[in-house]
Amino acid sequence: MKQDWLTRQRAQDLRADLTEAERILWSRLKGSQLGGWRFRRQHPISPYIVDFAVVKLKLAIELDGATHGSPDDRRHDERRRHSLESRGWAIIRFWNTEVYDNLEGVLRSISDRLPPKD
Repeated sequence: MKQDWLTRQRAQDLRADLTEAERILWSRLKGSQLGGWRFRRQHPISPYIVDFAVVKLKLAIELDGATHGSPDDRRHDERRRHSLESRGWAIIRFWNTEVYDNLEGVLRSISDRLPPKD
């Protein structure tokens, strides 16, 4: 389907242009560093793209910056969350400032949602 192809292409473009907060968090998630779980960055779940995902667990991590503060943006995020949850995905959201100011706390919050790895 054309939509799926466009979503995958956009995800690939986003991987090449991570935000600073995404870059910081990715440096601590990649290579199965957190609980042995494999995270993907800019993972397409058509028509959406989540910032990070553990596909086996259907767990998505989203980072929000200033562009998520308006009422319209919050409504869009809520529709997006509802759509993803209706497909079995759990969403954890953090503000970019949390990554900058409390990276260990963000990692602990994510880790708390991960079951022990076999």
